[in-house]
Amino acid sequence: MGSEMTDAVAIHSINPKVLKCEYAVRGEIDTYTENLEQELQKNPGSLPFDEIIYCSIGNPQALGQQPITFFREVLALCDHPSLLEKSETNTSFSSDSIVRAHQILSSFPGKATGAYSNSQGVKGLRDSIAVGIAARDSFPASSDDIFLTDGATPAVHYIMQLLLRSEADGVLCPAPQYPLYTASITLHGGTHVPYYLDEANGWALEISELKKQLENARTKGIIVRALVVINPNNPTGQVLTEENQKQIAEFCKKEDLVLIADEVYQDNIFAEGKKFNSFKKIFRSMGYGEDIPLVSYHSISKGYYGECGKRGGYMEVTGFSKSVREQICKVVSVNLCSNISGQILTSLVMNPPKSGDASYESYASERDGILKSLARRAKALEDALNNLEGVTCNKAEGSMFLFPQIHLSEKAIKAAKASKMAPDAFYALRLVESTGIVVLPGSGFGQVPGTYHFRCSILPQENKIPAIVSRLAAFHESFMNQYRD
Repeated sequence: MGSEMTDAVAIHSINPKVLKCEYAVRGEIDTYTENLEQELQKNPGSLPFDEIIYCSIGNPQALGQQPITFFREVLALCDHPSLLEKSETNTSFSSDSIVRAHQILSSFPGKATGAYSNSQGVKGLRDSIAVGIAARDSFPASSDDIFLTDGATPAVHYIMQLLLRSEADGVLCPAPQYPLYTASITLHGGTHVPYYLDEANGWALEISELKKQLENARTKGIIVRALVVINPNNPTGQVLTEENQKQIAEFCKKEDLVLIADEVYQDNIFAEGKKFNSFKKIFRSMGYGEDIPLVSYHSISKGYYGECGKRGGYMEVTGFSKSVREQICKVVSVNLCSNISGQILTSLVMNPPKSGDASYESYASERDGILKSLARRAKALEDALNNLEGVTCNKAEGSMFLFPQIHLSEKAIKAAKASKMAPDAFYALRLVESTGIVVLPGSGFGQVPGTYHFRCSILPQENKIPAIVSRLAAFHESFMNQYRD
C-alpha cells in the first residue's frame, strides 16, 4: 500500500504559493544546525566545538534570559485561581500580583481562563492595553481598535489576507526586512515590492527610494496597497527619527497607502539620543485622525520580556471604515480567539508595575538589567564585527540584531556557486560547521544585489560573548586566507 503513489498529494499538485514561499529564519542553516545539535548529543567530542551558540533567531529565553517575575506571578495566579484562596499565597506572591490577578480574573465569566474569549480578545484586557497605549503616546486609544493575537505573526497574515486580491496587488516592504512579510505576501497571492534602506547612511529610509519603487511598480501595472515599516528594524537595528516618520506619514496620505507599522522592538532602543515614537503618536501629533489607515503591531516575544513561547501580541487598527472593520472581525473570528495566557501577558507588558507598587523596584531592576546587558552585548559584537577584515557593521541602535556586510573575494563567490549556494549562505554554513556559531545569511532578508550580509543576534548571554568574538575572529581569518584572490 505504501509503495503505490498517487497525485492526490504530490509536490507538483500542492498550492504553488506554498512552493514559492520562503522563510529564511527557519531555513537551510536552521535544519543543518539541528543535525549538528543531534550529533553533539549522540557523540560528544565528535565536532570541533562543544556547543551550538545561536546568534540566529530572536528567542531570548531559549538563550538564558529570565522572565519578568511579576508577569509570571500574575499569570500563575490566573492559571490556577484556587491559589488566591490559600493564605500562604500572601507570603509566596507579591501583594500587587495578587491584586492584578483578581482584576484580570474578574474580566472572565466564571474566572475561566481555559475558555474561549471574544474573538477580538478579552474586553477587560483590551481596555488595559488601551490605557497603556494612551500612556505611551499621550493620545487616546480605544479597546475597540485592538485585536489580541498569538504574537504579531497572525496579525500580519490577517491584514495581507484582507488587502491582497491577486498578484496585481503589491505591498512595499523594506530590504532588508523580516522575511515574514515576503512569505505572507506570497502565501496570500500578492506581489512584494522592495524598497532598499540606505546602508551607507545608517540604514536610513529615504522617501526618494519609496517614490522610485512605487512608480516602478505602478508602471508594471501593480496596485500598491500598503507600505510596511519596521521600527526598530529587524534585521538592521535602525531606529527612525521623528522627522522621518512624519515624512512617511505624509507619503502614505498622499499616495493613499495603508501604513503597516511593525513596532515589536519598541522597548529595544540602545543608541544615545534615539527614542521610540509609535506611528499612531506621529499621526495624531500631525493632526491626522482617521485620515490614514494604520495597522500597528506589538508582541510579547521581544523587548525585555521575551515571552516567545507564550504567543501574545496585538494589532491596533485605525482609519478603516466600519464595513471594512467588520470584515477584519470576520477574518479574525475564523481562528476563534488567541490563547489566553498570551492575552494576559500582553496586558501586563502594556501595563507593568508603576512607581509605588509593591513589585515596582524588583520589576524595574529586572527590566533595566536585561536592557543594559543587551546594550553592552550589542556594542561588543558591533566592535568585534568591525574589527574583521572586509566586514562593516553599522551602529546598533535598536532591536535584537546586527546586519554586517561582508566583502567576499571572487574565489569565495565562485566556491559558493559551485556548491549551489548564495555566497553569504556559504559563509554562514562554513561558520557553523567550524565553530558552532549560527548566523543567518543576508540573502534571506533582502539586500542590494551584489552585496552580502549576515544577521547576527545579540541575545546569547553576556558570558558567551567573549567566546563568540574569539571563535568568529579565528574562523574569519582562516576563511579569508583560504579564499583570498
